[in-house]
Amino acid sequence: MKLMGILLASTVLVSASPVLAQATARASAQPTQAAAARPWANTALSPDERARLAVAAMTLDEQIQLLRTQSGFGLLSLGVPLPASIPENMRKETPPGALGSAGYVAGVDRLGIPAQQMSDASLGVANLGGILRRGDEATALPASLALASTFNTELAREAGRVVGAEAFAKGFNIQLAGGVNLAREPRNGRNFEYAGEDPLLSGLIIGETIAGIQDKHVVSTIKHYALNNQETGRFVHDARIEEGALRESDLLAFEIANARGRPGSVMCAYNKINGVYACEHPFLLNDVLRNEWSYAGWVMSDWGAVHSMKTALEAGLDQESPQDENYFAGLKAAVESGEISADRVALSAHRILRSLFAVGAIDNVAVKGGAIDQAANAAVAEQVALQGIVLLKNEGGLLPLAATAKKIVVIGGFADRGVLAGGGGSSQVMPYGGSFRDGRGREGISALLAPVYGLSSPLKALQALRPDADIQFDDGSDPARAAALARAADVAIVFATRPEEEGMDAENLLFPFGQDDLIAAVAGANPRTVAVLESGNPTAMPWLSKVGAVLQAWYPGQRGGEAIAKLLTGEVSPSGRLPMTFPASVEQLPRPEIPGFDPTQRTPFGLGKPVAPFGFDMQEGSDVGYRWFERTGAKPLFAFGHGLTYTSFRYANARFNGGADLSATVTLTNTGARAGTEVAQLYAAPPGRTHRLVGWARVELQPGESRTVTVSADPRLLASWYTAASGWRRAGGEYQVYIGRAADAPEGRANVRLNATSQIARTVAGDQ
Repeated sequence: MKLMGILLASTVLVSASPVLAQATARASAQPTQAAAARPWANTALSPDERARLAVAAMTLDEQIQLLRTQSGFGLLSLGVPLPASIPENMRKETPPGALGSAGYVAGVDRLGIPAQQMSDASLGVANLGGILRRGDEATALPASLALASTFNTELAREAGRVVGAEAFAKGFNIQLAGGVNLAREPRNGRNFEYAGEDPLLSGLIIGETIAGIQDKHVVSTIKHYALNNQETGRFVHDARIEEGALRESDLLAFEIANARGRPGSVMCAYNKINGVYACEHPFLLNDVLRNEWSYAGWVMSDWGAVHSMKTALEAGLDQESPQDENYFAGLKAAVESGEISADRVALSAHRILRSLFAVGAIDNVAVKGGAIDQAANAAVAEQVALQGIVLLKNEGGLLPLAATAKKIVVIGGFADRGVLAGGGGSSQVMPYGGSFRDGRGREGISALLAPVYGLSSPLKALQALRPDADIQFDDGSDPARAAALARAADVAIVFATRPEEEGMDAENLLFPFGQDDLIAAVAGANPRTVAVLESGNPTAMPWLSKVGAVLQAWYPGQRGGEAIAKLLTGEVSPSGRLPMTFPASVEQLPRPEIPGFDPTQRTPFGLGKPVAPFGFDMQEGSDVGYRWFERTGAKPLFAFGHGLTYTSFRYANARFNGGADLSATVTLTNTGARAGTEVAQLYAAPPGRTHRLVGWARVELQPGESRTVTVSADPRLLASWYTAASGWRRAGGEYQVYIGRAADAPEGRANVRLNATSQIARTVAGDQ
């Protein structure tokens, strides 16, 4: 959602087919006995045919009903005084039949069409602040950045199935999941919901997550389409970018995720793109999404993102989500006056029903109270954490903790109680087993929206795995006291937490509440210091040279404490790789200052003064993240794809094949004494361009084991968009390619000649 939108105050009309026109004509008649036969219930028919039959049986009012979402909860139901900042659409009771969530559309009972019950998602079935559904908990998955760090598409599918299964058991049939916005801004408050800076990685990981959700008869959205890359001024800013650069970056991520996951709905963004609001953008919604990608589902707005009715419908919007100024309230009058075609209404109703039929949400009605296997789902969450936590530094083999480390001090980050269950905002999950909040510096509604910690204590998990050691805890409130404890310990482990929040970007890359000073003080007292970082973005590390090891834990989810302890002790070897570049400073970024940023407006959900409209150029174009660093020659703190393990790997006999396709073959050998996982990454640069990730292989090897693997390039990443020709082409000539451990760590290079072609496959093996 988009609860953010709740909490804050030119193409021609797409023509419907003759079949839909006929359906509209029939819809004007009163319901008949024949309609009750429900021929659309025939599962042998295609989703399109079933939707056609259902729409034909609907009245105009029933069709319009599908196009207008109302808030799925009302704050009057809480029975508490509401601050003046709460808008009118929330000053009401929860609608009858609604479960208490982001959105609700009443069903058409006489036709057997269930209500649309929409819940926020991404890191699990969300329940912001625990106020939407009192006492309702769910499995808290690690941050999407952690999922992307696994480079494991099969695990992404399983994570999606966890979300889908729990949503279905709770009565929800639509999950507002599938965040695929590229991380152009590493201070963006919602990056923890997304999958990093690379279009191939983001598209495949989020596409599989979407597919997993929909495996469980629950529609997933894909969002926020497009260029919703910062929270600052997200309602008013205009992101300006050249068409080819947009297609080769953010739109490519959406294209890949759409092909892989086939989401039932697309959620258009708040912001403008090249001067036009995303939810009334004919280029995005009609030209690209519908015509080029053959998208058959429906487009819903983000909450409060609609600025018109006629213009939005003409551009391709199908469903208006809750907002105070409800433009679609006048839809019936517009149809009756001839301003809007009745066929257009039927078309949107068709698209919505088609997606519900396609995922089985109508044949398998979600009912609140279903069984949930909490233990199995927590195990999946733990696997994501174990594979997604990234070992950034390990000087002198400080990790895993040696058996001789008998006196260990754990410091800060609420490690005695739990771990961050996610960032703040609409994706907030209330984890099974209870939770607590860090309300420092917050009051009123700000405190209510404070990020949540789950009760998975790293301290307790570490004590359980190392009963032979004396493990003490200090809360870190006094750096001098913590340093004194560290000085007398064999190893010091400092936890630092940095919650990101929807509606506001971070002012800088530092940890709040003096935690950087705490780490520096502890490491100054004991160089055998491990820093464990719970953050939803890259962070600065002014103390990096002083510490022995750094573990990037992201938001580690339901069993994050257990996962961190297993990695620290070596029960499991780290295997995560960074899905985002960690800059050495903000001066290295395309925009050292966030456009429109005002530190006085850093309030949850942007509940500050209105922001004046502004625009900015994305001068990096398609060179997002690691490609920008290659283009500028800047050296990052840690590169995209970086990640250490507790063993070592040798690359040998790298061979590259060109011509019609690109692939690389390499022999990987585990040269260490422990089992481990290597992620061999293949990068390619078209003539005159920067390198792009075009494929990877995630390989698990036992000590001494060798395996020869072949990584094939995704053809979509080898192509470039030629605006003059309005099409994709792969330039012929020499491509600079390498395979290696990270974007800055090649192990084998070559110049490979590829044939020119204008016939670029826009789907590949594995796409749905």
